[in-house]
Amino acid sequence: MADEETEEFEDLVNMTAGELEKWLATEESKSVGQKDGGGESTGHASGRRIVEILRSRRDDLDDDDRSHMRKVNGYIRRHLAQRPSGDVADSRWRHSLMNWGHDPLKG
Repeated sequence: MADEETEEFEDLVNMTAGELEKWLATEESKSVGQKDGGGESTGHASGRRIVEILRSRRDDLDDDDRSHMRKVNGYIRRHLAQRPSGDVADSRWRHSLMNWGHDPLKG
């Protein structure tokens, strides 16, 4: 993967592995996102994968990891463009983004 994509991932994913792991354990995290067959949502599963990527050394990332990083970059960019008006602090929009490692309220 090109260095720009890795840098974009590091810019867009603004939650640490610990912050994301803690978030994924909440009911708010588990209640949002597209679920196939009533199980875990796509975003929640992605969040668990992002935690693994964040805890890996850049040199240890494989093609599957890089592919997932590209997917994360695309999802976060698209979702940010759909920001609803008003206070988003307790919105499904923010909670969904947080499952993908991006907290739009974080500086």
